[in-house]
Amino acid sequence: MPKRKGRRTKAQRQRELRQRTGLAAAGIAAVLFVLWQSPWLLLGIVGTGTVGIAAWLLWKAHARESAGDRTWREQDRRMELERSMTTIDAMTWQDFEHYVAELCRRDGCTDVAVVGGSGDLAADILGNMPDGRRLVVQVKHYAPHRTVPSGDMQKFVGMAFNEHHADVALFVATCEYGKAARDLAVKHQIVALNRNLFGSWNSGAPLESLLPLSGTGGGIPHRRSARRRPKEAS
Repeated sequence: MPKRKGRRTKAQRQRELRQRTGLAAAGIAAVLFVLWQSPWLLLGIVGTGTVGIAAWLLWKAHARESAGDRTWREQDRRMELERSMTTIDAMTWQDFEHYVAELCRRDGCTDVAVVGGSGDLAADILGNMPDGRRLVVQVKHYAPHRTVPSGDMQKFVGMAFNEHHADVALFVATCEYGKAARDLAVKHQIVALNRNLFGSWNSGAPLESLLPLSGTGGGIPHRRSARRRPKEAS
C-alpha cells in the first residue's frame, strides 16, 4: 500500500510561508526597480490609471443623468397625455367624432367619413384601413368615471358586420368598459379601445398596432377575414 503523506510540521509550514513571502517581496522589488529605472513607464501607468478612473466617474455621472432624463421625459409624457385627455374630455361628442376620424386619416385610413347622428345604425365613422379592409367605428364620448354598458356593445355587434359589412369593427370610448361589454367585444372580435388605449392612440401609436390589444389588452382570437360587400344594384 502506498504510504500516506504525513502532516507537515510547524517548522515546514513556517519555512514555506517564509519562501512565499520572500518570492512576493522579490517580485515587488523587481517591479519597483524597473519602474525606478524607467520613470516614464511609471508616469504612463499612473496616467493611464488616472484617465481610467476619470472616465469611469464620467460614465457613472452620464448614466445617472441619462436615467434622470428618462424619468423626467416619462413624467412629462404622462403629464402631457393627461392634459391632452383633459382637452378631449372637454370636447362635445360631435367634435370627438370628427377628432377620431382625423386620427384614422392620420394613420393612413382612406374614404373616412363621419356618419354619426340620427339613423346612423350604430356606426359613427366609416372608412377603409390602409390595406383596404372596411373600417366601421362606434364612438362614445363618456365621462371618465363612467363605463360602457353591454347595451351599447350589443347594438354595435348587431350592426357592425351584418349592416355595415365591417372587416375591422372599432369601438372607441373615453372611459372603461363594463365586464359584460368587454366580454362581448372579445367574443365578437370588436376592437374595443378603452381610455388608456385611446390615450396611446392619441399620443402617436398607430391604429394598426392597437388592433390586437382590444379593450382587455388580451388580444383578439384571430383576425376576421375580409367580407365581401354586396354589389350595389345598377
